[in-house]
Amino acid sequence: MNSQIRTREEIEKREYEWLAPYAMKSAETGGRCHDEAEHPYRTVYQRDKDRIIYSTAFRRLEYKTQVFVNHEGDYYRTRLTHTLEVAQISRTLARALRLNEDLVEAIALAHDLGHTPFGHSGEWTLAELMKDHGGFDHNTHGLRIVDVLEKRYPDFCGLNLTREVRRGIIRHSTPFDETRMGPDDIPGPLLLEIQVADIADEIAYDNHDLDDGLKSGLLGEKDLSGIPMWDEAVSDVKTRFPDIDGETRRSQIVRYLIHLHVTDVINNALDRISALNIKSTSDPEGRRERIVDFSEDMKEKRLLFKDALTNKLYRHYRVIRMSNKAARFLKTLFRVYCDSPEQLAPRIQEKIGERGKYRVICDYIAGMTDRYALDQYKKFFEPYERV
Repeated sequence: MNSQIRTREEIEKREYEWLAPYAMKSAETGGRCHDEAEHPYRTVYQRDKDRIIYSTAFRRLEYKTQVFVNHEGDYYRTRLTHTLEVAQISRTLARALRLNEDLVEAIALAHDLGHTPFGHSGEWTLAELMKDHGGFDHNTHGLRIVDVLEKRYPDFCGLNLTREVRRGIIRHSTPFDETRMGPDDIPGPLLLEIQVADIADEIAYDNHDLDDGLKSGLLGEKDLSGIPMWDEAVSDVKTRFPDIDGETRRSQIVRYLIHLHVTDVINNALDRISALNIKSTSDPEGRRERIVDFSEDMKEKRLLFKDALTNKLYRHYRVIRMSNKAARFLKTLFRVYCDSPEQLAPRIQEKIGERGKYRVICDYIAGMTDRYALDQYKKFFEPYERV
């Protein structure tokens, strides 16, 4: 073999030299559900990352809502752009903490695969509709996607991801996404790589929703004035760039806030790793508190910041209108399909015998993009729409 080619074995060896003792090494993976030959040039987590990017569920994230429904404007963030931003922040954190960047990025890229159309409103609606039929939450559904629903390989269903990435999907936890430790849980430590993806999601979610809220006009700078973090960011940008305004100024403020959050997490995590004497991947197991987290000071500062987003943006009457309208669409579609499954395409109908009517319909609706769900609604209820 050409000595200039970097093989998988060499990458794995490099991990032991460069990564921290508490980082997850590719060579120590818990493996996959289905045995596969190793790749000559890619580690297991690099392969997982690539499989996620090429999946159908990942592509659909382009037309799934973050806060603003897709047709409200093409410059607002979607689940796909949010996912890419989470992956970027995750890599920064992982590199600074000497964790496995490939594993962190794979978890970040997969963390929202299970999301429904229309954001959290869609998830809450399906959870309500499925409460007597096995339930629904996007973590469990995300694992279901990568284990069962994706069809890309002749020998098995799903993507056959590693145990660590699958655990990162099912254990995903933020204030919006509480970890559900049920029968689908994958035992093992809450790896620091999993914790990094979680905190990166929170950083991206808050700051980029702030950016979209300001851009939309639903959130005004006067709503944020007096919040210490916001005032600090505004003061810093004004000092460094006194002559800028408009979009550039807003972008620099958001950039400063993200830097503030990321720096706090890195410093706090390093302090906690040292204080708790974390020496291996198994050390976080059994600990109730998170190691990769904001400092207590930052948590305090974030309270007013989060309150402003909740009360001024997420509870804005236009956002509530969008959420309620989306819930009505999904409830109506669900009932139409349940009342008459014959209206489903044959490829969907044929799965009912194996999985049950309600789960098949739930899987189908959860996989829809905003645009596709709206198109299906119009086909049922607009008389001149082609079916």
